Amino acid sequence: MTSDGAVLAGLRACAAELATPVRVYVAAGRFTEPDPDLPELAARLGLLLAEMAADEAWRRFAPGYVPPPVPELCAALEPLEPHEAAPFLARLAAVDLYWPTHRHLPAEVADRAAGRAVSLLGPDGSWWTNHDASCGAVNGVSPFVDSVVAGTDGEHYVVALQVAPD
Repeated sequence: MTSDGAVLAGLRACAAELATPVRVYVAAGRFTEPDPDLPELAARLGLLLAEMAADEAWRRFAPGYVPPPVPELCAALEPLEPHEAAPFLARLAAVDLYWPTHRHLPAEVADRAAGRAVSLLGPDGSWWTNHDASCGAVNGVSPFVDSVVAGTDGEHYVVALQVAPD
C-alpha cells in the first residue's frame, strides 16, 4: 500500500512533468475538506483557471477574467471512464488543441506521467473532462479553446488544463 505522502509526492511529480509553459497547467494535491466530491474538484479547476488567467501570456487577452463559479464548472464536466483517463491526460499534455501537429511534450513522457498519475489515484478513482463523448462537444471553461481532465481518489486530486488561442 502506498502512503499518503508518497501518493502526494508522486502526483505532484507527475503534475510537474505534464505541465508546459503557457499552454498546459497542471495541479495536484490533497483535499482539506471532509468527504470531497465533484464540487471540491471543480473548485481546484477554478484555482487552476485563475492561475492561467494570471499568467502574463493570457492576462492581456482576457483582462479581468474570473473563473466561472463552482456550479458552472461542475456542469461543464462529464464523467470519463477510468480506463480512458491516462490516454486522455497524456494527449492533453502532449498534443496542441489548436495545431494537432505541434507537440508540447514527447508522447512517451506524457504517456509515462499520465499513466503514473492515474495509477496513483487507483482503479476506483473518478475522472472528469469537459469533453462530451456522446456528441463530441467541448464545454469550454475559459475564454479560450480549452481541454480539461481532472481526477480524484476522494482524498487526492490532479487537474490538467490546456488552453489555446481562440
